[in-house]
Amino acid sequence: MEIKFNNNIQIVLAEDNLIVAALTIKTFRKCNVENEIIHFTDGASVIDFIFNSAELIKNKTFAQPKIFLLDINMPKMDGIQVLKKLKENIHTKQYPVVMFSSSDSESDIIKCYQYGANSYLVKPVSFSEFLFAIKQLSAYWLMLNKMAEY
Repeated sequence: MEIKFNNNIQIVLAEDNLIVAALTIKTFRKCNVENEIIHFTDGASVIDFIFNSAELIKNKTFAQPKIFLLDINMPKMDGIQVLKKLKENIHTKQYPVVMFSSSDSESDIIKCYQYGANSYLVKPVSFSEFLFAIKQLSAYWLMLNKMAEY
């Protein structure tokens, strides 16, 4: 059975560790995910990018749904702050946000869900587990999940 991903969905990856970011992108490609992946190394850059896009969405000149993969510990603005800003805005609150962090702290997990995270994944240590996690994430968010177009 051939897997058909929704290639119209843009993936926003916020990860300050360049090795982890490269591994994540490479793993998506290994899973045959051809979606555009936009990588940011700090939370403030994500917010700058998305709120410029939100203006375009509001004016109906830009309508690509996004999935956010947010690390928690990033410079300038952490992933939880980015999550909070995305979920507070009428133009971005519908986008799925997956917290993809090395933290398995119960307080981080609770805080992320309180601010509206759609999922929380702890980054696996082994490559085989990392590959499995990205495959599952891709299958759900890019193939099975139905997103409304705004």
